[in-house]
Amino acid sequence: MPVGEYNYGTGRRKTATARVFIKPGSGKIVVNGLDADQYFGRSVLSMIIRQPFDITDTNGKYDVMATIQGGGKSGQAGALRHGVSRALCDLSINNRAALKAAGLLTRDPRMVERKKYGQRGARARFQFSKR
Repeated sequence: MPVGEYNYGTGRRKTATARVFIKPGSGKIVVNGLDADQYFGRSVLSMIIRQPFDITDTNGKYDVMATIQGGGKSGQAGALRHGVSRALCDLSINNRAALKAAGLLTRDPRMVERKKYGQRGARARFQFSKR
């Protein structure tokens, strides 16, 4: 959905939520006021957030401004990738087929399972003692 001069997409992964705004530009990615490489630190996470641009051959053509809340760095990178993919879809219908085939438009439903009472963890039990 176009918001002013920007195209908008919401991305989610684990407990992280990303609000992503893209507009034509030089390929600069700003996350919570910092450069993406500086914010995420790891090159693997930078590679993850650039995947939608590589798939649609739009590398360096759009500026990204994102605010991310919740989760850790890995979940936030996944949320940003999801948001960028949705914003690119919104920008041009031609991008949808490539992004859909790569699986970038599907929200990853995997979450951490909660710990249950009377147990050591989500699945782990306390050791059983017969005597």
